[in-house]
Amino acid sequence: MKHTRTVGVIAAVATVGMLAGCAGNSGTSGDDADTLKIAAFEGGYGSEMYEEVVAAYEKLNPDVKIELTTSKTLADELTPQVAAGDYPDLVVLGLGAKEGFTESFVRDSNLEDLTSVLDAKIPGEDVTVGDKLTPGIVGNLNTNPYGDDEVYLMPMYASPTGLVYNQKLFADNGWTVPTTWDEMFELGDEAKAEGISLFTYPTAGYLDSYFFSLLSAVGGPEFLNDVLTYKKDVWKSDDATEALELTTKLLSYAAPTTVGYANGQDFTKNQQTILDGTTLFMPNGSWIANEMKDAPRTDGFQWGLTPVPAPEADGTRYLTTFVESAWVPKEATNKDAAKDFIAYLYSDEAADMFAKANAIQPVQGLPERLTGEAKDFYAVYSEPGVEAVVGAFAATKPVPGVDLKATLFDAANSVLSGTTTLEDWQNQVNEASNKLTDQLAG
Repeated sequence: MKHTRTVGVIAAVATVGMLAGCAGNSGTSGDDADTLKIAAFEGGYGSEMYEEVVAAYEKLNPDVKIELTTSKTLADELTPQVAAGDYPDLVVLGLGAKEGFTESFVRDSNLEDLTSVLDAKIPGEDVTVGDKLTPGIVGNLNTNPYGDDEVYLMPMYASPTGLVYNQKLFADNGWTVPTTWDEMFELGDEAKAEGISLFTYPTAGYLDSYFFSLLSAVGGPEFLNDVLTYKKDVWKSDDATEALELTTKLLSYAAPTTVGYANGQDFTKNQQTILDGTTLFMPNGSWIANEMKDAPRTDGFQWGLTPVPAPEADGTRYLTTFVESAWVPKEATNKDAAKDFIAYLYSDEAADMFAKANAIQPVQGLPERLTGEAKDFYAVYSEPGVEAVVGAFAATKPVPGVDLKATLFDAANSVLSGTTTLEDWQNQVNEASNKLTDQLAG
């Protein structure tokens, strides 16, 4: 999901140059002073790409020893280590994870300033990181979390997110992918008559990219900026009310198994309903193709991606770009070595290794070289009336008992189940947001 604005929350990059990913578990060991310790989240892209990049970097730098750790539960594993004073030198884990691990480092001002990396020459190449990055990929709250000119979170790869679906199923039924909410609900009624649900989500947390796109479509980028920076009573506004009303109606069309499977153990069962042809749409990103590559599917299945619908015909539709982050703890032992490794991550050599897993680095020219499923996902950026957006809630000082993301996203389970009303949901979200209004970090 990206963009431009030096201090803005969102930056909109009309080019197709951004993408996303995650990681695995391996490495060599050594004394902390001599070993670069890298910890990377293993998500939909797998771990092999990290292992290949580390091996290539060690070949280029034979005096450097790297200890690589990758895990699907990285935050849970790192938390006790950090509490004991054992910090990795480099972490690859973006904002937005349920555990809030990266957010905790932002909130506590415990990140190393990485602005200098933009001027660093990429190892093995005659170009700087800043010159090679997609314009606008830095300069938003995802990379500059304190709203100033300092970069603390380097964009690793960026992935378009939206509503994924099966192109073959639509073609077989003569259905057109909806671009407005009226068309979406009309399709929902048609599909229901065929025994097909309109919507599901892996877990409620996947509604983050959905909401960032919806809020932009309903009220524009400035309204999204107000939401992400906790403007007083922003969730009582007409735009917010419309967004919550549309979402509540969409949830009424959700697959009946959604809530039961919307957890860390069973979420792939919700994803499987898209492959089985029993559900039409699901919020997700380009990594879904690799994550579900071995899952059974209907004949001729073909992944498709579309932005969240617009309220009106010919309205702008927004494609949220999920950006993974690479960052260095302030307490890390080998900060300079970590910065050099970060610069290498944007090399042609590393980018090609990541691209094999469909994890596309935000470097200029790379999206144009994509083929297959990855090309289809990133081509959506070029569709008429589609704009990219990056969403990230502004960092705040700790506020006991307040978890806005859980209040906004996780409540979808109870709304869908009928135990929380639209009015209650709106009041709870607005109350949580207001408690953060005067608590911005920085």
